[in-house]
Amino acid sequence: MVKRLSGVAIVVASITTLSLHVHAQEPAMKIGPPENMTRVGSIEERYQSYNIEMLEVTGGMFWKPYDQASNDRTGGAPDKSGVPAGMDSDLYEYRPPVDLSNGKLRKLAAALGPAYVRVSGTWANTTYFADSDPAPSSPPSGFAGVLNRDRWKGVADFAAATDARIVTSMAIGPGVRDAAGAWMPGQAKEFLDYTRSVGGDIAAAEFMNEPTMATMGGAPKGYDAVAFGRDYKLFVSFARQAAPGMRILGPGSVGETTAPDAMIHYGSQGVIATPDMLRQMGVDIEAFSYHHYGAASQRCAGTAGMPQTSPDAALSEEWLARTDQTLVFYRNLRDQFASGKPMWVTETADAACGGNPWASTFLDTFRYLDQLGRLAKQGVQVVIHNTLAASDYGQLDQKTLKPRPNYWGALLWRRLMGTTVLDSGVEIAEGRHVYTHCLRGASGGVTLLIINNSRTETAIDVPLESKRYTLSAEPFRRSDVELNGATLNVDDAGDLPAIEGAATTAGSVSFAPGTITFLAIERSGNSACRGS
Repeated sequence: MVKRLSGVAIVVASITTLSLHVHAQEPAMKIGPPENMTRVGSIEERYQSYNIEMLEVTGGMFWKPYDQASNDRTGGAPDKSGVPAGMDSDLYEYRPPVDLSNGKLRKLAAALGPAYVRVSGTWANTTYFADSDPAPSSPPSGFAGVLNRDRWKGVADFAAATDARIVTSMAIGPGVRDAAGAWMPGQAKEFLDYTRSVGGDIAAAEFMNEPTMATMGGAPKGYDAVAFGRDYKLFVSFARQAAPGMRILGPGSVGETTAPDAMIHYGSQGVIATPDMLRQMGVDIEAFSYHHYGAASQRCAGTAGMPQTSPDAALSEEWLARTDQTLVFYRNLRDQFASGKPMWVTETADAACGGNPWASTFLDTFRYLDQLGRLAKQGVQVVIHNTLAASDYGQLDQKTLKPRPNYWGALLWRRLMGTTVLDSGVEIAEGRHVYTHCLRGASGGVTLLIINNSRTETAIDVPLESKRYTLSAEPFRRSDVELNGATLNVDDAGDLPAIEGAATTAGSVSFAPGTITFLAIERSGNSACRGS
C-alpha cells in the first residue's frame, strides 16, 4: 500500500524474491522536504530509448526463442549464413523483416517518445546497403546481409511517425575494405545520402557495433586495436564532411567491468581491450558510448565467456549493482581519454544473447527501472534498451506486440520522470533504492523512484499529498502487470488504457513487497523544478 503526496512525483519499487513471505515493516524512512531536494544533474530528453536490430529490418538469423514451438518460422528460410563468427548456429533461427509500418507498433513506440531508435547490432557490421532497385537476392562477397531501399525508408518513416531520432553504425566487414585492408567510405556515403533523400536524418552513429568483439562481429581475422584506430580516424574524417550534423559516438565497447567475473568474449573469437583502442583512435567523439549486459542468457550458457545469473538473484543487491561496475570501468576510461564528454549506454538489457526467459516478465522490471535511476543519477545521458520488440528482452512481444511489464515501466517513467535529476538524500541499501527527478510537466513538482528489494515492507514519511501509480504482479514471473490492482492491456489497435493515479494522503506511505510505485507530487515548490 502507498499513500499520496502532492507537488512531487515519487516512483517506488518494492521487490521480493520468487517465494516471498511478507515480514514486519521496518520503521518509516524519512526523506527531506521535496522543496529542498538539490539538483545533481540532468539527462537528455530522449534519455530512455530503444533498439531495433538491423537484423530485424533486413530479416535473418536471430536468437532462437526458448519456446521450441516457434521453430515453424524457419520453414522456407535461407541457410544459416549470417550467424556471428565463432557462435553456435543452433542458437539462432530465421526471422522475417519487421513491419515498421504496423499501426499498433508505431502507436506503442510513439507513446515512449521522444526517443532515439538505434538500428545497429552485430549484424549491421556486415550488412550491404543496396542503393539500387532491385536489390540483390543474396549479399555480395564480403557481406552477410542485404538492406534494401524500401526497408531503410521504412526506418526513416517509423522514426518520423514515433518522434524518434535514428542512431546507427556502419558496415565494417571485408566488403568495405581496400586491398590493404583499410576501411572505405563508399557504402557509408550511399547509406547517408539515401537517408537524406527520403527525408530521414541520422542523429548519431558509432563507427561499428562492439569493436571489443570485432572479429566475432564480422571484421577481418586478426583485426586489432591498431587497425581499429586507423579505420576509426578514416570514419571520423569522412563523417565530418558527409554528415556534419551527425554526432559521433564511440567506441561502443562491451564486456569490460570492474567485476572479478567480467565477460571476456563471445564464442571462440578474441577480444580487443578498450584502452588499447582508445590509444589508437585519437578519441574524436561527441559522446563516450558503451554497452552493458550483466550476464549472458541461458541460451548461451557455456558458449559466452560471461557470468550467468538466475531468477532467484534478480532482486539481489549484487545483481542490481552490476550496471554500476560497468559504468565505473568505462567512466574511468572516459575521464582518462575524453574528459568531459557525455556518456551514452547504446545497448543494454538483462542479459546478452537475446535475454533470459524471465526478461519478458515483471521480475525484470525492477532491474530495468533501477538501472535507469542509477545511471541518470551518475550523469549518463542516454540509455538505449535492447530491444523494442524482438526476442525475450523486447519491451513488446515480437509476435503479438503485446506490451510486457518493462514497457509499462517505461511508459510510466516517460510520463512522470523529468530530465532534471535531484538528490533524494537516501543512500542505496537493500529495500531502499531512492531516485529523484523533477516531475515531468509540472512546474515545481518532484519525482521519486524508490525500489524495495527486501522481504520487508517499506515505509516512507512523505510530507505532501500525491498520486500513486503502483505496478504489481503475482507471481513475479508473469508477463502481465497490474496498475493499482487492474491489469494493464492495450486493444488490437494499440490504444493505451487510461493511466490514472490514486490519491494518497501525506504521512507514512507503505509499499508492499513486490510492487513498483510512482507517486506524483505536483506542487512541491522545488525551485530546481520550476519550468519543468
